[in-house]
Amino acid sequence: MDRGKIVAIVTGAISVLIAIAYLLVVLLLDSRGEMIPAPIDQISYRIISYVLL
Repeated sequence: MDRGKIVAIVTGAISVLIAIAYLLVVLLLDSRGEMIPAPIDQISYRIISYVLL
């Protein structure tokens, strides 16, 4: 094989490995259940209102 074919095969294999790793991370994060928003107490509310004003 010439060098171009070897580079194409190696980069293709790396691309497939990255895609599989991405799918596993998404599966792991998705299996944690429904996202619950963080509670906002009075201190956080004051900080947020101060920053927005």
